[in-house]
Amino acid sequence: MNEADAVRSLAALAQAVRLRVFRALVVAGEAGLTPGALAEQLGIAPNALSFHLKELMHAALVSQERQGRNLIYRASFPAMNGLLGYLTENCCQGAACLPASATACPC
Repeated sequence: MNEADAVRSLAALAQAVRLRVFRALVVAGEAGLTPGALAEQLGIAPNALSFHLKELMHAALVSQERQGRNLIYRASFPAMNGLLGYLTENCCQGAACLPASATACPC
């Protein structure tokens, strides 16, 4: 991940509704969620949810897949882990702070 990607990801997450949407998709894991399920779970109007999902997709934090008549949204775990890695790559004066297994999402 480069600086521009990190800024785009952080900007997308720096809004309360988008952060809630992203966290809900992280919890859902690889199964993902439909927009209807997300809207109901988070109490967000469908048109507002669509806007926020578009912003998260633009930041590559969320992917979209069509399954029949449904759209399934999923958190991009590689992008999330890339952002976390970028933010922590020079922590602790360059020394490893945590074992590698503790920094990566087990999903």
